[in-house]
Amino acid sequence: MTTAKVLAASALVLALGIAEGRPAETDQYGSDPKLPAPHRGLLPTMQIANPTPWGDRKPTAPQGYTVTAIATDLKIPRQILVLPNGDLLVAEGRGGGDPTLTPKDFIAGIIKARGVTHVQGGNRLTLLHDKNGDGTYAEKTVFAEGLNAPYGMALVGNQLFVANQDALVRFDYHEGQTRAEGPPVKVTDLPSIINHHWTKALAASADGTKLYVGIGSNSNITERGMVAEVDRARIWEVDVSTGAHRAYATGTRNPTALAIQPGTGQLWAVANERDELGSDLVPDYLTSIKDGGFYGWPYSYWGQNVDTRVHPQDPAKVASAIKPDYSLGSHVAALGVSFAAQAMGQKFADGVFVGEHGSWNRASPSGYKVVFVPFSNGRPSGPPVDFLTGFMGADGKTYGRPVGVTVDGRGALLVADDLSNTVWRVAPQRHMHASDTQPR
Repeated sequence: MTTAKVLAASALVLALGIAEGRPAETDQYGSDPKLPAPHRGLLPTMQIANPTPWGDRKPTAPQGYTVTAIATDLKIPRQILVLPNGDLLVAEGRGGGDPTLTPKDFIAGIIKARGVTHVQGGNRLTLLHDKNGDGTYAEKTVFAEGLNAPYGMALVGNQLFVANQDALVRFDYHEGQTRAEGPPVKVTDLPSIINHHWTKALAASADGTKLYVGIGSNSNITERGMVAEVDRARIWEVDVSTGAHRAYATGTRNPTALAIQPGTGQLWAVANERDELGSDLVPDYLTSIKDGGFYGWPYSYWGQNVDTRVHPQDPAKVASAIKPDYSLGSHVAALGVSFAAQAMGQKFADGVFVGEHGSWNRASPSGYKVVFVPFSNGRPSGPPVDFLTGFMGADGKTYGRPVGVTVDGRGALLVADDLSNTVWRVAPQRHMHASDTQPR
């Protein structure tokens, strides 16, 4: 197919996807989102990010917070790990590359590629050092390179674990170290054949004996057959000392970020749900993860809502499907999650921050921001609060796309932006009292 024909076909797909009739879009937040009937057209609804340089702009935070770019010109930053001395590790890279199945997938892939950075992924960890402790990370060095699309990271004692797209590996680490001493040691292989959803999220248990790895499905809704989904769409529990693993939870289509709740040790995840059922299906979600729990994919969504595209069905699995705790809205593409801290201010002391990369399968874009989900008694307790916005303008110009979010030891939120290849730091102004740092 010639370039001209591909572009013409792409424009036709985009136009048809936006023009076809569909139910009105709605916001869907909380424990009981309103789910419309599935809407399936010949082609998926598409509205793609329009990458535009930030220039003199920067994201917008609530009154009382300052926003600073602490690292630029990175090579696709994904997730951030805060080290004990305050140094930051940034995982950079791009993975995947699964072959397309149909002409529709081929054309849609070309369109979606317009909304991402064209910088080559670094396949490395970059270390940012704040020499004076003032929130300015003037020193930037390569901590480790030659990795394979690193994404999740966790530090357990003096061992640094990194989830590449094909393997969980570890480095020896000592505080203040600025470069890895030697190559990584493999802990265990991770599913990577085809690798439609390549990101491998990572979190360590509170006692440091277990690691949890999020592994996405190899398709939207089993288009490649169930054989391709062996060991996919699940969260592994990996024994730190032996590398042995088991399925901790299943049916999570694409668990893109994991976090351990302080004080309880409870594992939480954000997950990206399935596409091509309309602008308001299916909501991406935040949920606690139960040992042995099944979360619906591929047979059903949001509990027992059957996806009729899947054959054969499994009624027993559908009946056991756990309804997630909290809807973030359809197609927001949540890729980061971090529990808050008292130093973030009273309004943001109890809850989680979620990085929303932004939709493609919607006529009206959703996501493209960082939200705060308030908690009460250890559970989500209210509507999300926009915390960091301005990544996409009303005209569709897209300056950035949030991925990983992390709260540092001084109460600042760190945000990886993989479109502008920037790490942003959002900090309360020092002269303000905790009760004053509230959105206005």
